[in-house]
Amino acid sequence: LASPETSISVSAHNAAIGLAKAPGSTGPWEKFCFGLDTSALQERLFVSEENVVGFLGTVLRPPFCSQSALESQPLIEVLDVTEDRIQIRLK
Repeated sequence: LASPETSISVSAHNAAIGLAKAPGSTGPWEKFCFGLDTSALQERLFVSEENVVGFLGTVLRPPFCSQSALESQPLIEVLDVTEDRIQIRLK
């Protein structure tokens, strides 16, 4: 993390923390952890095509599947992510 670029905004009903990657750090963030202390951290995934496919794959796929059933699974593509919405296309 790049400390000078990190920001915090707190209101009566919301808190937002802005994080910035350190110089030289590349690629999208996959997940983050939060909590009151290190013994009670919760993990959350950022919305990305890989994370959506992984999540839906575990939810939609029965534990014992044939290869043909796996090949007929929908193709999932994350088209757009904004503060207000996420647009996903299934094929």
